[in-house]
Amino acid sequence: MAVEHFSPALSAPASPRPYPMAKPGYGKRSAPNQLPRCTDDFTLLPERERYIAGFVDHLPEGAAMNVKSLAKQLPLYGQQAISTALTALSVAGHLRRVRRLVGEGDQVRWVFRTFWSRTARDNEWWAAHLVERDQQDVREGVPSAPVTSAPVVPVPTLERPTPERPTPDPAPDSSPSPAYLALAQLGRNDARLALSAVDCAALEGLAADWLARGVNTDYLTRALSAGLPSHIASPVGFVRRRLTDKIPPALPAAPVAGPGLRLMVECTRCGTPGRAEALPDGLCRPCHRADAPETSPSPGEGRPDSPAGPDVRAHAGRLRELLRAT
Repeated sequence: MAVEHFSPALSAPASPRPYPMAKPGYGKRSAPNQLPRCTDDFTLLPERERYIAGFVDHLPEGAAMNVKSLAKQLPLYGQQAISTALTALSVAGHLRRVRRLVGEGDQVRWVFRTFWSRTARDNEWWAAHLVERDQQDVREGVPSAPVTSAPVVPVPTLERPTPERPTPDPAPDSSPSPAYLALAQLGRNDARLALSAVDCAALEGLAADWLARGVNTDYLTRALSAGLPSHIASPVGFVRRRLTDKIPPALPAAPVAGPGLRLMVECTRCGTPGRAEALPDGLCRPCHRADAPETSPSPGEGRPDSPAGPDVRAHAGRLRELLRAT
């Protein structure tokens, strides 16, 4: 007999394949002291956000939280809709995206994580929790060997203990670098940017410079493919120019003294990093202003295209009032 589902957490589709896990050090991290699951979870959120929140809540620790992985498992929504829903869930207090610097000196990596809480939290709670988690990581020692995201300087791993050769030439059968794969993906996303294997190898160093500055491959591909002209005569020349002209600013390799400063919150919408207090609701100031309701609509109406609509903001406001009361 069919059973009626009262909670979106129970209605997420069962995947025939195991859900993809992120690389060690990345992915979903659950917040502590959450309330037990119940039929009222996420009921104050809009339908799309309820559905996606229920699915994310059941993912295991370390599950991949990038938009592409989620879209492959949630056929009802595309990547843009899921990205918008994650922004709304950040505003509602259920998640924060962070990046943490691991390693010492010139041998550093950025580790990207998404902290998730079924129980919605306010900005003050998230700021205190992230500082506590960062200090805990410092006390326990965060391993840098498994992390493979865009190195600033090549570091020997346990599988390749060759410290006497810090910058070896890649072996012919070695796996492509994240920079190379991001370039190869451009043509699959838009035929106007189709690059050959030789083109990708020639531009790989420029793309790696972007990743070394703390951005991820999704940010890189979006920046290179945004606002394309109708016709591109030379894709390799066009991409080379964008890689050179639009490279993001370099962030300090090691923030000023104090181990607790090695973690930064990342804007859930655009990926801009910053301190937790500078990103209320997990959004940078420009994105926060963009999500604010316009003054022209009548009271109670928000922008129809707003990624964090009035229902989510009202839910966040009620949440903060309840947290202050307790």
